[in-house]
Amino acid sequence: MIGVVQQMMYFSIPLLVVALGAMFSERSGIINIAMEGIMIMGAFTSVLFLNISSRFGLAGQLQLILAILIASATGILFSLLHAYASINMKADQTISGTALNMFAPAFAIFVARVIQGVQQIQFVNTFRMNVPLLSKIPVIGPMFFENAYITTYLGFLILIISAFVLFRTRFGLRLRACGENPHAADAAGINVQRMQYAGVMISGALGGLGGLIFVVPTSVNFNADVAGYGFLAIAVLIFGQWDPLKILGASLFFGIMKAVSASYSSIAFLAGLGISSYFYKMVPYIVTLIVLIFTSRNSRAPKAEGIPFDKGQR
Repeated sequence: MIGVVQQMMYFSIPLLVVALGAMFSERSGIINIAMEGIMIMGAFTSVLFLNISSRFGLAGQLQLILAILIASATGILFSLLHAYASINMKADQTISGTALNMFAPAFAIFVARVIQGVQQIQFVNTFRMNVPLLSKIPVIGPMFFENAYITTYLGFLILIISAFVLFRTRFGLRLRACGENPHAADAAGINVQRMQYAGVMISGALGGLGGLIFVVPTSVNFNADVAGYGFLAIAVLIFGQWDPLKILGASLFFGIMKAVSASYSSIAFLAGLGISSYFYKMVPYIVTLIVLIFTSRNSRAPKAEGIPFDKGQR
């Protein structure tokens, strides 16, 4: 049971972080389905840093913190391509995001092969830790504070900050106004394009970070793939109705599904059913489709998302 809960956290936190990133973009009025590509780019540069820096003796939490900064910076830079195409060029936002999703893995594979001859980038995981005192608490300690990653706690911190910024700050109010009625926001003196750039850049930072958070606890190498988590995060965003707390619930739900699919062999009841492992691997995505079928009809997406803002038109 403890192992399943830990697996759930490993899968839920990157979903939470990436979905929150997509939320900021869409709340500003820009659809960002490039989260998959942003995750790949963030994971690529940060894991490459882990690979190179470990050769010089760097390890542990400092190495991971530096990788976090690199992943976030990469995500911001990569998301600017989507921001420029969507905001300045008024391109179709879905096509722009799709193009970036196609570009990212090809770029990661090409550069990895140029640098080291193979596309798979290895790294040494020295980031697990036991939290002093808290890890000694019965039941809860082993679940949440043993063999833990700082990225797990960072994910919850990002959730708290996101909820506060979105609903308790002037920036959040202006961002939401741009996603609901950009022309009214513009008439009120808000620089809509600047707010949209901010929303997309935040989505880039959290998307790039989410790529690293996904790879580190679940693997010791990166192969230009994040298992469709960028798309799954968008499903979590829709299921969570663009609200941080609901997104948390959706992330935990899908995290449980993913954890069961990954560790079903350690659950006596499921292992005894004799069902193929491929079925369990499909479960999270099947559940995603079913949930979206029943929840998308009541979707409360920002009214102006996906509609290019033209200041001259009302």
